[in-house]
Amino acid sequence: MTPPASHGGADLRRSGEALSGGLPPLLVAADHLASSVLPGAHGRRRAGSGAEFWQFRPLSPGDGITRIDWRRSARGDDVYLRETEWQAARAVSLWVDSGAAMNFTGDDGRETKSRRARLLAMALGLALLRGGERVGLAEADMPPRAGRAQANALAVALAEEPGAGAEHGAIDLHAAPTGGHVVIFSDFLGALEPIEQALALAAARTMRGILVQVLDPVEEGFPFDGRTRFESMSGHMAFETLRAGDLKAAYLERLAQRKDRLQALARQSGWHATTLHTDRPASEGLLWLYQALGGGRR
Repeated sequence: MTPPASHGGADLRRSGEALSGGLPPLLVAADHLASSVLPGAHGRRRAGSGAEFWQFRPLSPGDGITRIDWRRSARGDDVYLRETEWQAARAVSLWVDSGAAMNFTGDDGRETKSRRARLLAMALGLALLRGGERVGLAEADMPPRAGRAQANALAVALAEEPGAGAEHGAIDLHAAPTGGHVVIFSDFLGALEPIEQALALAAARTMRGILVQVLDPVEEGFPFDGRTRFESMSGHMAFETLRAGDLKAAYLERLAQRKDRLQALARQSGWHATTLHTDRPASEGLLWLYQALGGGRR
């Protein structure tokens, strides 16, 4: 059974540009998603070292007198401190699997795994950028930066759909900043060795992050029976059986083992891991991801 074809990127681009006056359609969709899920999110609204004023608060035991704002205190009987906003921006690198396997969808009316992964990555990037964080891709030519221009650059880079090459992209975190955060989007159904190597590198360079497994519900339920032909999205592998239903139990067991292994790898590295599905609202996944990153701040 050959999986249905992915949604046409050209159609998505044309419809989005018609509504947005030329903005990348992925940026439009991600901006809407981020605004609807996290309308008031702020990544750095807390006291700390910085130049921007945040708030006045009453003097408490243990506070240093050098932080007293005498002008504000002179207005009444209480003594107030002047607090500035914490401005230590964090570097967050995104990596989205560009392999052909991500083009899969089990239903023509449902978006591909790639489309969902790229939408979530873009929306998360927007939410973090709005909080003053630096966001980029785990690529040498797009390091984490702040600002609206970076949002546009991310949208252009993430708009490209996977080609028909390798089944899975090669995870490479060498370009991600030491000590930063990384969010990896994939179905993680390929070889585990590249994931293990990436997490080993991350641990050596004190990186923290999240493994985001994106799956289609067909891959979770295995609703196949009778004669079925299975073919990889790259076309490099194919298998046909007359009794597909007999494979279900073994398949589901192997999938459960893969999820358990991903969770174990994440725990060993001090990371988070989750599985998101393309038939669920994207807003659920975005909220989970944002909160897993500490509401924009770890």
